Amino acid sequence: MRHEALIDAIGNTPVVRLRAQAPAGVEVYAKLELQNPYAMKDRVARRMILEARRTGALAEGAPVVESSSGTMALGIALVGIHLGHPVHIVSDPRIDPVTHTKLTAMGCTVHIVEAMTSQGWQSARLERLADLMRELPGAYWPRQYSNPDNPAAYRDLADELVADLGAVDVLVGSVGSGGSLCGTSEALLDRFPDLKVVGVDCVGSVLFGQPDLATRKQSGLGNSLFPDNIDYRLLDEVHWLSDDEAFHATRSLAREQQIFAGNTSGSVYRVLTHLAAGAAPGTRLVGIMPDRGDRYVDTVYRHEPTGPIAAAPARVPFGTVVTGWSYASIPRSDRQVLVFLESNTTGTGMLALRTATRLGFAPVLVARDPGRYAGLDDAGCTTVTCDTEDDTAVRDAVRAAAAGRTVAGTTTTSDFYLEHTARLSRALDVPGHAPRTAAACRNKALTRAALRDAGVPQPAYAVAADTADIPGAVARVGAPCVVKPADGSGSQDVRWCPDQATAVAHAARVLAVTENVRGQRSAGRVLVEEFVDGPEYSVEMFCTGGKAVCVGVTGRTTTPLPHFVETGHLFPASLPAARQAELAEAARQALKTVGFEYGPAHVETRLTAVGPVVIEINGRLAGGMIPELVRAATGIDLLEQQVRAAAGLPVHLEAHRARHAGLRFLTAPEAGRLVAVTGTAAAERVPGVLAVVVTGAPGRAVRPPRDAYDRLGHVIAAGDTEREVETALATAAALLRVETTAG
Repeated sequence: MRHEALIDAIGNTPVVRLRAQAPAGVEVYAKLELQNPYAMKDRVARRMILEARRTGALAEGAPVVESSSGTMALGIALVGIHLGHPVHIVSDPRIDPVTHTKLTAMGCTVHIVEAMTSQGWQSARLERLADLMRELPGAYWPRQYSNPDNPAAYRDLADELVADLGAVDVLVGSVGSGGSLCGTSEALLDRFPDLKVVGVDCVGSVLFGQPDLATRKQSGLGNSLFPDNIDYRLLDEVHWLSDDEAFHATRSLAREQQIFAGNTSGSVYRVLTHLAAGAAPGTRLVGIMPDRGDRYVDTVYRHEPTGPIAAAPARVPFGTVVTGWSYASIPRSDRQVLVFLESNTTGTGMLALRTATRLGFAPVLVARDPGRYAGLDDAGCTTVTCDTEDDTAVRDAVRAAAAGRTVAGTTTTSDFYLEHTARLSRALDVPGHAPRTAAACRNKALTRAALRDAGVPQPAYAVAADTADIPGAVARVGAPCVVKPADGSGSQDVRWCPDQATAVAHAARVLAVTENVRGQRSAGRVLVEEFVDGPEYSVEMFCTGGKAVCVGVTGRTTTPLPHFVETGHLFPASLPAARQAELAEAARQALKTVGFEYGPAHVETRLTAVGPVVIEINGRLAGGMIPELVRAATGIDLLEQQVRAAAGLPVHLEAHRARHAGLRFLTAPEAGRLVAVTGTAAAERVPGVLAVVVTGAPGRAVRPPRDAYDRLGHVIAAGDTEREVETALATAAALLRVETTAG
């Protein structure tokens, strides 16, 4: 076939029938994407770069920058350089010499990062890529993991399959960035709604509910990150192969079919032939084989196995940790439902919905006003609108949404709906907190009573239910004291009062509030508590299998009195191990006292001269981005563990690393209106800084913080030592300016 340019030769690859052991009438085909000029991802590179040129995102002659250690790098170099763009590829020491040589031979500049970050090689590459984007004015980054042109490029592949074969019953493909399998299957499902879509992953990849193993050797599939281009709703089944099994399958493909391919094609071949052997007569199966074998001559083809090589996969429940060839069934049409009752508004609520989909569930969000949740349209869930204060209406709405499917569990990411979720769990007969436990965590007056009865150290306190009770309550506790609503959240209306008159006045203001920010009726109680002096720590707990596990202790800094708004965190806290153990034991006793046996908890304490004192029990994950610090420091994704616990999946609380992480919040120095937060680009370049996030919109009213809602953003940093983290945060903070104007 004649082409005017090399990039015109991309696509229209052959489909070949394989000689596979299968029942009569079963047809098994391989789509040889390895017959593209370099490999399958040539399609994506062409689509992304041409679209960027068409829209103006990539100017004539401007550089193209991408992170890759494999065939995406070759495709970007091929298309970019052919169209007159300098191409910079960021890779790591795992890049094979064949690919490296091809890239440099084409005129591509290759940047090799020297060491992985706490989140692996891919994260290290992305940090270097960010530097290049700043160093190269006008540079274009295709962002293969999130660019919608990635999966869109594979509609042509689907059209080719239909043109060559007609109907397709089973599609098998590898999953790395998610583009090829999801793009092809989405296009095919429009034509063939009964198509079975099977994904192939590797042991040690996080894509389908597995822990990350940086030691995995397979290239071209698997991931340590979660690409936006994977649509988990499209898949019916997923397989995992170990390195030994994938490499053995690759050599089998060459020996049995004379196809000299890479390990991604080998893994697809192993799963494809396994499915063919059990297929019904008349079934047509296709496997997408993306890569050729020349990159793997010295690795895959000379690999000596050290572990077992399974002849057939073990079937496991989705979420089970695997070490060898295994598979889990997650049929699109019959996934278990995981119910979310309302959500927080910080963004992790929407992430939790996407996490549920990634773990093989059909998430359903029940909300009174779904419009309050930014990002809901992209969360990939079913949304049910009903009065979430009406338990019967919620129960009936959930049953209708489930439509006969099994409800795996219920959960919430909102402090305001802990009690509602506990009652819903009881109504649906799924795991969850006892309603009295949720109430004891949500209502701090009940918390105090339970801790008092159990003798757990806590501040002296008194409760007032109406204004007539306030002076007596204040007199019993004395001043200075802390006054707060019994069912508040986010440090709202929590105030240190230096004298009795101030305390009485503030308590009266608290009692005058009859509804919270969600329109719920308040508890009608105000707490007057002894002011306990001492550094503040929170203990991040997770209850599973009858045990209360301490994930770690967070050091917290707060605003000067009279308010108690958190201004920064450090995880793990700067404390001797013995002191951390004391705090963890105090948290366990507090949780035991209220009957807390399930899921995450965030226990706030102060460390005094006589030991830990429990301030609050929160029956949920910590707010204030603390779960992100835990993840950066230990590798434990607490939000995923919450979803797992709610759905009845195994929970993974083992740390994968021992680093330090910290956060500083951005706040306004004075009252007025926000003009801008400047210096973010410079702060992002500070070594160790992971994120600089601005949440305050220009024009909003601001003030020095009185509660958590007054914060305007945050900086997160991580490092191997506490000093590294503190230095990074201090340096970044010095570069940031919160500019305000009066009014």
